[in-house]
Amino acid sequence: MSVTETVRPTRAAYSSRTSALMEPEVRIGPDILELFSSAMYVDPITVYREYVQNAADAIDEARSDGVLAPDEPGRVDITIDPQARSVRIRDNGCGVDSEAFGRRLLALGGSEKRTKSARGFRGVGRLAGLGYARNVIFRASAAGERVTSELRWDCRLLKATLSSPDCAGSLADVIKSVTALRQEDGTDASEHFFEVELDGVMRLSSDQLTSPSAISAYLSQVAPVPFAPHFCFGNDITEALSSRMNLSTLLIYVDGGAEPVYRPHRNQMVCGDKRQIAFENVDIVEFPGIDGGVAAVAWILHHEYEGALPPRTLVKGLRVRTGNMQVGGHALLDELFPETRFNGWSVGEVHLLDKRIVPNGRRDQLEPNVHYYNLLNHLLPTTRAIARRCRTSSVRRRWEQEFEMHARTSEEKLGIVAQRTVGKAKSDRLVLEVERTLLKMSAISEKNILRQHTSAYAARIAALRSRLAALMNDKTPSESPLARLSERERRSYERIFELIYECSINRVVAKSLIDRILMRIG
Repeated sequence: MSVTETVRPTRAAYSSRTSALMEPEVRIGPDILELFSSAMYVDPITVYREYVQNAADAIDEARSDGVLAPDEPGRVDITIDPQARSVRIRDNGCGVDSEAFGRRLLALGGSEKRTKSARGFRGVGRLAGLGYARNVIFRASAAGERVTSELRWDCRLLKATLSSPDCAGSLADVIKSVTALRQEDGTDASEHFFEVELDGVMRLSSDQLTSPSAISAYLSQVAPVPFAPHFCFGNDITEALSSRMNLSTLLIYVDGGAEPVYRPHRNQMVCGDKRQIAFENVDIVEFPGIDGGVAAVAWILHHEYEGALPPRTLVKGLRVRTGNMQVGGHALLDELFPETRFNGWSVGEVHLLDKRIVPNGRRDQLEPNVHYYNLLNHLLPTTRAIARRCRTSSVRRRWEQEFEMHARTSEEKLGIVAQRTVGKAKSDRLVLEVERTLLKMSAISEKNILRQHTSAYAARIAALRSRLAALMNDKTPSESPLARLSERERRSYERIFELIYECSINRVVAKSLIDRILMRIG
């Protein structure tokens, strides 16, 4: 009988084999550029957010390095040439020195901002415009240099290259083939700036990318711009936030406008159908982090909560910001409300202070982690409190509308009785209905939720009772035009008028018709 031996490989042999198997070539294809540009930024207008965000970081760095004086405002100028279909976005930040310009502008991901307290840190935001222009040109100059550096992306060539079936090169090869880097001497040594030019901007829906009004409306919501000077709660909110974070407020001028872009909040705002909201007060709320400290601070503007605000007000919803830049849209926190519709009644913002709560790549949501979920848990009492205000306001409006409905009905019926055009039985029945309606009105006026209207409602009920009493005590039939008719004719008219009231769906219209008939009889 033979014995077969089992030979086990040594650890060294196993490690060597594993090493050999786990060393494939890592290749990053050029299609990644599409993911970093148009595929990531599906809403074209968001390109302005990316470039303004980079401008805010550059201005912060310039102020930190002493390039920008403490009292010198950070400024961004957006210049639009509709004929050439070009847009220039220029800031007075630190710029980029000529030696580092090419290296920084051609790097994808791994931004140098990652270790800093900057808003952008993934290193791909500057690619946002590649999918929406014929060329994207970056220009910069740093203080103390007399050189302007320029990097030009040929976006049409990039798209043609990526769509070609023969595109087999590496990502680096494709970038080299569609970009051109150059430097020009003669710049003022005191000048420092960074500029993005979108040349040959695509004509998309509503042509938003070249519309000054659309750009201003968008940036007024998402960018770190100041509140309007006449907004009475602006200073309170700014002071509360400034004591906890660097707001990095920018003055953004669009297409040579005389005034910078301001936040859209105003003391009173028109909501359509002649409905207005007037802000009454502001609440400042802090939310703790997991390990102490403050994870976020919110401000909430309170008003009458009479319904959802239309999107055109630009302030709808409790919104989220980090680095004073908005994350996502007005519906980001919908799910925190007992009824999602109540977020549409709200006006306010949650400013993130904990750097471990970060936006995702598209900046339309927050990355899920324990710090994010901790914040959501602490936000719940605040959103529920807003929902209670919404429900209370809704109930109050319902009772107010019911009181007004009863008051109008009583006035209509008293008007019919005062006409003296219906028979006694019909008149008595109307009087009884008015009495019952007045009792309902009295019950409504005594509700605690309507205590602010108690005096006015009591006066209105008293006036209706006085009018009713006067009609019941008035025994002068000669006031009625029907008194001139014979008894037979009078009864016929009374029956006709009763039928008009019974068959009409609108007592006001019926009364108006009978008034005209009475004038003809008179």
